[in-house]
Amino acid sequence: MKRVGYLWEKIVSFENLLLAAKKAQKNKRFKEEILVFNANLETELLTLQTQLMTKTYQAGDYRTFYIKEPKKRLISAAPYRDRVVHHALCNIIQPIFEHSFIDHSYANRVGFGTHRALQKCVKLTRQYQYVLQCDIQKYFPSIDHEILKSLLQRRIKCPETLWLIETIIDHSNPQESPLLYFPNDDLLTPAQRRKGLPIGNLTSQFFANIYLNGFDHFVQEKLKISGYVRYVDDFALFSDDKEILAHARQAIESYLDDLRLKIHPIKSQLFKTKVGVSFLGFRILPDYIRVKNDALRRTNRRLKQMQLAYQQHKMSLTKIEHSIQSWIAHLKQGDTWKVREKLLSKVVFMRE
Repeated sequence: MKRVGYLWEKIVSFENLLLAAKKAQKNKRFKEEILVFNANLETELLTLQTQLMTKTYQAGDYRTFYIKEPKKRLISAAPYRDRVVHHALCNIIQPIFEHSFIDHSYANRVGFGTHRALQKCVKLTRQYQYVLQCDIQKYFPSIDHEILKSLLQRRIKCPETLWLIETIIDHSNPQESPLLYFPNDDLLTPAQRRKGLPIGNLTSQFFANIYLNGFDHFVQEKLKISGYVRYVDDFALFSDDKEILAHARQAIESYLDDLRLKIHPIKSQLFKTKVGVSFLGFRILPDYIRVKNDALRRTNRRLKQMQLAYQQHKMSLTKIEHSIQSWIAHLKQGDTWKVREKLLSKVVFMRE
């Protein structure tokens, strides 16, 4: 595959940085750090441009916090000016990789997303008898920096662009990565290799797709599994032949060893589709799609939080309506009319 060069002028152009700023502040423009940045927008962008062109740009410190739903994860929020740089980079390099992604990889791509991924999974669940459903163990904390850089270098040859990519990767803050050993490792290898991308970065989401792009092609072209769907680190292979999927699991584990990844030993299972496939917060059954209980609990908790925030004048009714409409649109992917009616009937937004 031909490597692409001469990208730097496009990345650091004022027009691209301005577009990046608009994207980075979407739905967040009233936050304090964004208001301060926008108060001197031209000056701030010109400063960023100069720092990038002279390679004096340095990323700031992450603000970190934990979320516990659906599972405990460390989230890292980069300073706004760094998020502008992330968007500026992705604006230019994402199209280079996009055409190489297969149609059955759905996360963090324009025109794809959770709804299309769920629809694909429903179709495959009802088409095949068996499913091999897998989850990669601690995916983002396990992404190996050296391997990731080599994958990016296969498509990009522009030295300045590679400098910025490596600057962003090298600035990744420490992640809670598991201690895993792979073929030919010695006792110290896992500690010597830098790994982990911060969950929350646009670049991390994009790099995560690149990291598993070769794996996607392996499943479809080498294993010849046409029934396949992946959303970030959750993926499923479908077939009417149980033995094909059993063999595929062994081949997948071997392939992922080269990426220094492992599938979760408990969450990765081979079973009949009629039992029901869990995917993106839903359980897909032969003639019914229901929302999972933990997803309902999260939604109910979020509704109560919004109710309190509105009562305390910390959240507008417009923002609440937007959030609820988004939630309803997601739940409509399943057979959830009664569930939606029951949850919404309990919530009343009032102010004293």
